[in-house]
Amino acid sequence: MSKKKIKRFCIILLAVAVVFVIAGYVLSCWLHVPDPDIPPSPLAGQEAIRNQNFVAFEGCRLRRSETGLWEMYLEGEAFERGVAAGKMAKGLLKYQEDAFVAQIRRLIPSDAYLKFLRLFIGFFNRHLPGYILEEYQHEIYGISLSCTDEYNAIGTPYERQLNYHSAHDLGHALQDYMLVGCTSFAGWNGSVEDSLLLIGRNFDFYVGEQFAENKIVAFYNPAKGYKFAMITWAGMTGVLSGMNEKGLTVTINAAKSSVPTSAATPISILCREILQYAATIDEACAIANRRATFVSESILIGSAADNRAMIIEKSPDKTGRYQPQKDWLVCANHYQSETFRDDKRNIENIAAGVSPYRQKRAEELILQNIPLNPAKAATILRDQKGLGGENISAGDERAINQLIAHHSVIFLPQKGLMWVSTAPWQLGKYAAYHLHEIFANPDFSKEIKTDSLTIPEDPFLYSDTYQKITRSKHVNHE
Repeated sequence: MSKKKIKRFCIILLAVAVVFVIAGYVLSCWLHVPDPDIPPSPLAGQEAIRNQNFVAFEGCRLRRSETGLWEMYLEGEAFERGVAAGKMAKGLLKYQEDAFVAQIRRLIPSDAYLKFLRLFIGFFNRHLPGYILEEYQHEIYGISLSCTDEYNAIGTPYERQLNYHSAHDLGHALQDYMLVGCTSFAGWNGSVEDSLLLIGRNFDFYVGEQFAENKIVAFYNPAKGYKFAMITWAGMTGVLSGMNEKGLTVTINAAKSSVPTSAATPISILCREILQYAATIDEACAIANRRATFVSESILIGSAADNRAMIIEKSPDKTGRYQPQKDWLVCANHYQSETFRDDKRNIENIAAGVSPYRQKRAEELILQNIPLNPAKAATILRDQKGLGGENISAGDERAINQLIAHHSVIFLPQKGLMWVSTAPWQLGKYAAYHLHEIFANPDFSKEIKTDSLTIPEDPFLYSDTYQKITRSKHVNHE
């Protein structure tokens, strides 16, 4: 090759390189989500106060219960709450992100695919802030100030925390991996002791054992809206399971969904808005109707004021309501309302999935245990058998208890009581929390659970079968 051709080739190569560099810079700027415009605050420079029993930041608190559950109390304006949550749980925040990223790397070991995934999520979520209330943007930003810089190649701390709130939605939509195969149920009137409303649910969102190790029971006293409690993890401000001071409960169950084509409100953020600002079923439905969501999801709403429960069924295109004539209901991972009766995806899901099987088993157990109470609810949530009590393999996806639950919870809304499962899965004790008493006296320097109402651990924990499962999981993890 002549010197002239070599020179021309080098010029072309340089030009291509320059184009790629410029394109990459433009793309990164285009996909970049700017931080919220929040005036500088002296809080950002302060550190949490730590002592033997708990961590404190301003009026907020964090402690670890003897049950292994973390308990957090947050109050004030959104940004202040976020800063406090991040400062107090900085170590947990890092631990949670490490676990999440490690699991993603196990699922997608290729660096090339990971880079593509980052670009895809960045492109998809570039308009995400427009679908999240400013209040929640400020709270998430406050938390992000305590995030590690180790993962800045993925995005800025704020971008990462924002995108993590849509992980639940994107995950089950893009892969239909149904790691969120949850089961929930509710009873009221004649189906429950004292005719009080009762809700039970398993949140089967599995992102590895490490991800579920540090569950947080968070108690919010926001400057606006109702006080509420939810089960979560460090950095997560959206609601997956929760109850507010008015006795309104929110739990979510994933449904079969098409691949989303544009950003919308993450389902957990929608549920946070409902929990913080709704006191009745009608108010919850009004909020749900105002928001477009990424994917298809069932939202089971329990209401002390209405003394009943119902299901809001949402897809990116429409919203339905399911309210049975009887005084109990079950929610699995398919739709039941008239709105979705002829929906193609829902019909396919019912025909091909295990959701109807789990629902029938839950209905079977409810009928066997009427009148329901919290202890009976725990028995149902721990059930590992098939229809008719058939023995099926441990971890079978047809079972109500698949031994993958991030958490399990039981609510008695009229009494302001909730029971949260302790490790492992829903087999450990259910710790009882009395919301009204905790909010009246948020003293987190001591145990805040109500010991007299504890539901004992599942006897299955002491079985040979459980020991075999534990050994098997340990070997597979290694």
